Amino acid sequence: MATGPAACCYPLFMASRRQAQMNSETMADKVSKEARSRMMAAVKGRNTGPERHVRAALFGDGFRYRLHRKDLPGNPDVVLPRYRTAVFVHGCFWLGHDCRRGLQRPQTRPEFWNAKLDGNVARDRANQAALRSAGWSVFIIWTCQLEADSRRRAMPGPGPPRDR
Repeated sequence: MATGPAACCYPLFMASRRQAQMNSETMADKVSKEARSRMMAAVKGRNTGPERHVRAALFGDGFRYRLHRKDLPGNPDVVLPRYRTAVFVHGCFWLGHDCRRGLQRPQTRPEFWNAKLDGNVARDRANQAALRSAGWSVFIIWTCQLEADSRRRAMPGPGPPRDR
C-alpha cells in the first residue's frame, strides 16, 4: 500500500472507480439523453476534414469549384462546373463502402441501423443516377482512400521523388 498523500486518496479513488463500474453496467451512456442529442446535433456533414483535404488538393492542382450546390441531386460536396463534374467525399461507414469500416454494422438496434444505412445507400445511388442522366460526371472519394493516400505520402521508401 502507498504511503504519503496518495495513501489518503486511495480509498476515495477505489470508491469512485466502483461507482463508475456500477453505472456503466446499468447505463449505456455516460451523459443524459438530452446532452447526447445536443452533441449529435452539433455533428455537421459539411466541411469535414476529408472534404477539406480533397478541396485543398483540387485547388492546388488549379481546379476551381463550387461547394454543396443545392440545385443538384444529392448536394455534391464539390462541383466543378466547367467540367460538369460532381465530387462526393463519402464516409465509409455511412454509405456502406466495402472496406472494414463500411462493412461493420452496429450490434445494438440492428433493425434501426440496417434500415438507416441501407436507406443512405439507396438514396445515394438514386442521386448519382439523376446526376448522370442530367449529363454530369460523378466521382466518389472514400475516406479510407484518403487515409491510405496520406499514409503512402508519409512513408519514406523507394520510388520517384515526390513533388511535395
